[in-house]
Amino acid sequence: MNWNWDLATILVLLTFATGLIWLYDQIFLAPLRARANAHLSVHASEADRQEIEHIPFIVDLARSLFPVFLIVLLLRSFLVEPFRIPSGSMMPTLLIGDFILVNKFSYGIRLPVLNTKVIEIGKPQRGDVVVFRYPEDPSIPYIKRVVGLPGDLLEYNQIHKTLYINGEQVRQDFVETYIGEGQGSGFTGHEQRTEYLPEADHAILIDRKTEQQAPFYKWTVSDKEYVVFGDNRDNSRDSRYWGTVPEDNLIGKAFFIWMNWDLRNGGISWQRIGTSIQ
Repeated sequence: MNWNWDLATILVLLTFATGLIWLYDQIFLAPLRARANAHLSVHASEADRQEIEHIPFIVDLARSLFPVFLIVLLLRSFLVEPFRIPSGSMMPTLLIGDFILVNKFSYGIRLPVLNTKVIEIGKPQRGDVVVFRYPEDPSIPYIKRVVGLPGDLLEYNQIHKTLYINGEQVRQDFVETYIGEGQGSGFTGHEQRTEYLPEADHAILIDRKTEQQAPFYKWTVSDKEYVVFGDNRDNSRDSRYWGTVPEDNLIGKAFFIWMNWDLRNGGISWQRIGTSIQ
């Protein structure tokens, strides 16, 4: 069993520790205070009563923080989790500096830290933008788009920049020459295209000048595994380089941009706030 000492682990430990302290106080210390107060003389001073009823600082702190830690843990583990986009691998869909929300229950309810699925809800669909634990280092979250589902036969032609799913070429249409901004300005001049996956269409970037390591990539996707690509096709380390994503590595489906912060583009990009992820 591999535990990643990430925020989820820290939240679980803090919730457990503060809850244990609060419970110990309720079971053992609070009754002692109550009995001591009951045996006080009717002539006891207010100072004496306050001293007996005094709650230790660590107990008071734990009682205050326990519900906060618990609510954050539940929200983050089972509902939504925020992430920041650090690279341009998903441009033009997601820009460097985007802050996104990820639906944690789209692909099933999992226990925090252990990542064991306890309730089956749904499966990734082709075209979903998913966050997952990088197969070569599960402590690192990655974000890519699902292009291959279990049972699919896939081929990607690096020379012509085209994807084939079960023998059928996925259509692409040229849209415009891309003009990047801020930290993404280095991708100016790429071709922006629309790619029409069988279940969804989306924008991609193509760099005709990039030299590729291999002209073709092929996969027969195994059960409970997925092939994922970055939308910035020639600037993304994805399934072409390290293989498929196991279902157990899935974190959730990205669905919403709630902030973008890019100092090279003047700070906050107001037009991206509140944008849904397609």
